[in-house]
Amino acid sequence: MGAGKKVGISVVSLILVVGAVIGVVAVVRSSQNSADNENMKGPSASMKAIETICAPTSYKDACTRTLGPVARNETATPKDYIMAAIQATLDEVKKSFDVTSKTVVSNETDPYNHMAVEDCKELLDQAIDTLQASYSMVGDNDMHTLQDRADELRSWMTAVYALQSSCMDQIEKPEYKSAIENGMINATQLTDNAINIVAELSEVLKAFNVPINLKPSARRLMGVNSYPSWFGAADRRLLRAQRGGHVRPNVVVAKDGSGQFRTIASAINAYPKNLKGRYIIYVKAGIYDEFIVIDKSKANIFIYGDGPGKTIVTGKRNFGIMKIGTMNTATFSNNAPGFIARRMTFRNTAGPDGHQAVALRINGDMSAIFDCHIEGYQDTLYYHAFRQFYRDCVISGTIDFIFGMGDAVIQNSLIVVRRPNANQFNTVTADGKEIARGSNGLVLQNCRIVPEKELFPVRFQIPTYLGRPWKAQALTVVMQSELGDLIRPEGWMPWSTTDSKYFFHNTCQYYEFANRGPGANTARRSRMFKRFKVLSPQEATRYTVAAFLQGAQWLKQAHIPHQLGL
Repeated sequence: MGAGKKVGISVVSLILVVGAVIGVVAVVRSSQNSADNENMKGPSASMKAIETICAPTSYKDACTRTLGPVARNETATPKDYIMAAIQATLDEVKKSFDVTSKTVVSNETDPYNHMAVEDCKELLDQAIDTLQASYSMVGDNDMHTLQDRADELRSWMTAVYALQSSCMDQIEKPEYKSAIENGMINATQLTDNAINIVAELSEVLKAFNVPINLKPSARRLMGVNSYPSWFGAADRRLLRAQRGGHVRPNVVVAKDGSGQFRTIASAINAYPKNLKGRYIIYVKAGIYDEFIVIDKSKANIFIYGDGPGKTIVTGKRNFGIMKIGTMNTATFSNNAPGFIARRMTFRNTAGPDGHQAVALRINGDMSAIFDCHIEGYQDTLYYHAFRQFYRDCVISGTIDFIFGMGDAVIQNSLIVVRRPNANQFNTVTADGKEIARGSNGLVLQNCRIVPEKELFPVRFQIPTYLGRPWKAQALTVVMQSELGDLIRPEGWMPWSTTDSKYFFHNTCQYYEFANRGPGANTARRSRMFKRFKVLSPQEATRYTVAAFLQGAQWLKQAHIPHQLGL
């Protein structure tokens, strides 16, 4: 993620500059007796409900305006208020999409910004889908079930914000950026509000005297298994069968023609309509020089190979040389929910001169990557949005090489720091969390951070840090991991020390817990990071797969090496 292209100006900052004024709509409770209304002392019950719901929001006037019509209904339930907040957000994102659709950029004269605007449309379209799914989730569930799914709903709403933010980060020229940005002000404000409302759902329920479910503690959810909570019995059986060589794939890809397809793209294009279950793609050993994008409509793909280093997907798209936007440099991108990859290598060969050059980009909820190698230099792994789980992987790179805005846990993996160009530095992570109560962030659990062979002799001359904050509320947790001696004693690097609008070290959250190795000593960690903290065991349980990725319980009988519990 380098300084310059992806730094961008955050959507929140832009909103503050615009200073849009939204009038407060007074909510008047209807009554047959006008005298009673005139003599009523204090706010009505409806107004109190709105005050409670809007209290944690950043844009209270917009919140009041949005929920005012619901308050006129004296029988309104918490669901009605939440659905109204989501519906209003959906309406505004649709308007943003319309504004973006009217922004025309010539592909011949300005290919970079043409593609950026097209990307923006795609991202907003996915945001619309997510909001529609969120509205249905709330409408289809009773309040007790909704309590159980509140974390999932918050994750979806956080992803909606990330998709809007990514839209703006893609666009370079001010004349295009400002038009789309102005059209997104209401949408980003209401998305921000919705995140905060869902994050404080328990307070909303209290305002309506709805009994609150007591969730079991994160510690009780811990175990020694290695799958996230969304992995049901069928997926566990599938992975076990694949490990034993007993999976029957839907299609086989082989360079030598021994399968149905010679390319991965052809196999993905053959995704069947009205699919129920998983679409299983087996990719035989070989080097596949392809640019792969899995569309958001192609859910539940399971792609596996003959092993990392044997089944290799490779590309060299990059920003530094080819002037391609970061999102579109990815060798392999997934935008669909329920994606699983196993025993493959995803590689970007652009090298350090390519600057931003993504090997793997994941933008689909409930995605899981097992036993894979993800290789590149700058911006290797882009955990773009939604919930993601990585296990037993090898991830290599230089600057910001694990970055994104999703909810990601990387567990039991090898993190390999490579040698950058002269006068460059290494930062393992760069998280892009923007909303304090958002669900997103990055957790590295039981990993090893080591230098590659080429870096080892000069590892003390080239600064290497655990990470730097890409956005204001960046959240990164490194726990139970082995940190090599290449990690600088200060541990973390500020995004900028010269421009105050990038002083994210004042607001970001960097946590460590129970790490080991010569780079794990926290005594000399940088005092610039005001919210840096060494966690207690109880605090650390919040960032386990069970708790951080909204697991109701760990699944039993895992068939890959298990994690170390707290």
